[in-house]
Amino acid sequence: MKNRIASRMSAISPSLTLAISAKAKAMKAAGEDVVSFGVGEPDFNTPEHIVEAAKTALDQGHTKYTPSSGLLPLRKAICEKLEKDNGLSYEPSQIIVSNGAKHSIFNVCYALLDAGDEVIIPAPYWLTYPEVVKVCGGTPVYLQCKKENKYKFSAAELKAAITEKTKMLIFNSPSNPTGAVYEEAEVREIAKVCEEAGIFVLSDEIYEKLCYNGVKPFSIAKCSEKMQDLTIVVNGVSKTYAMTGWRVGYLAAPKDVAKAIDSFQSHATSNACSISQYATMEALKAPESEIQAMVDVFATRREKLLALIKEVDGVEAVEPDGAFYVMLVVGGLYGKRYNGKALTDSISFADALLEAEKVATIPGVSFGADDCVRLSYSLGEADIEKGLARIKRFVEALQ
Repeated sequence: MKNRIASRMSAISPSLTLAISAKAKAMKAAGEDVVSFGVGEPDFNTPEHIVEAAKTALDQGHTKYTPSSGLLPLRKAICEKLEKDNGLSYEPSQIIVSNGAKHSIFNVCYALLDAGDEVIIPAPYWLTYPEVVKVCGGTPVYLQCKKENKYKFSAAELKAAITEKTKMLIFNSPSNPTGAVYEEAEVREIAKVCEEAGIFVLSDEIYEKLCYNGVKPFSIAKCSEKMQDLTIVVNGVSKTYAMTGWRVGYLAAPKDVAKAIDSFQSHATSNACSISQYATMEALKAPESEIQAMVDVFATRREKLLALIKEVDGVEAVEPDGAFYVMLVVGGLYGKRYNGKALTDSISFADALLEAEKVATIPGVSFGADDCVRLSYSLGEADIEKGLARIKRFVEALQ
């Protein structure tokens, strides 16, 4: 008998983010007082005017199929957004609206990668990147970033990682999980290396609006016409507009790439939810002040979290410039014991912390950084204070 499950599925690792978040939710549902620094999801409600736009779309009967690439007015609005915010010029035919940015990333990899193609993934990385690359037949090549450089790689390090098999670089700025944001000069140097090698760049810009201390992201597609022809920009509305459950992402790509992706998506999922597309059109009209109000809240939480981490002996954090995550470096505690069990890696640390203090974190091994756990500050200040007090107590109790 042939295998019941396709061999390609064995290459995929389950998401530890979702697994630990589910465990924390189950504990909460059972009445336990859990503080979860887990899943990356804004704790704000979707703005009311966006919700109202969805209600209006329902009332007007906009519940039918849309073009597989998305509603034309939405794709035009995305073109306007890319021009206004990023200085990038695209035609609506180059925009593909999908079921979340994660879906867009899968579409890009499926359309571009052949078996054996190498994809450079800077580490620490979002845990989904290598899994998507593997399931699409590619080979992840990890480029380890140093915390001394705020978890950013240099153009020289990228150049050294490129081989004749390299097809693409996955570039995420601001970054999940590190919060790293590359300055324009750094991006331009990276772009030169990509142009010389003729490799594609999947530029994941989902956190572009969430930056702090005056730091501004810069899209690598803006570096030159040649670079724009090698870049697929991926974005969406989940993080910026607190619309995680609406499932709308989009990409902007060279015409041939967009055409291939549209053809694939037309068979794979057809279109993104019609109602969510109408809501997204309204979201893209949101004033910057509305977005900034949310960013200001995140900025305050970020400062509090970083200050409280400094009070915990034996751990450290690399200050993030964007997104809403902090990589907490806990490797210095490995070898110590909790309840007689030695802490040997990020999984054992996270498990012990959840058991002892009911604080949920994401093990850094998921992101290629086993000396860390990831903390999200997309939760209220009171929970941040409670969670860090528990982490401090846990660390002090280790033997």
